[in-house]
Amino acid sequence: MSVQSNFYAAQAESCARAARESNLPMQREKYERAGAAWLTLANRENEIAAARDRRLAEAAIKAELPAT
Repeated sequence: MSVQSNFYAAQAESCARAARESNLPMQREKYERAGAAWLTLANRENEIAAARDRRLAEAAIKAELPAT
């Protein structure tokens, strides 16, 4: 997990905690929506990092192959 992804996940957890502690339905919904957005960002960052790692691995494999 990247630093950004960890930050996003921490923010999502913070929103979830605030939602659980909220007594007001609209405020709870606001925190739940914000938490979902943070989780989306964390997941997207993880997908980007995985794609980047795959591209680097593929480039390394291609660099090792002899040119024909």
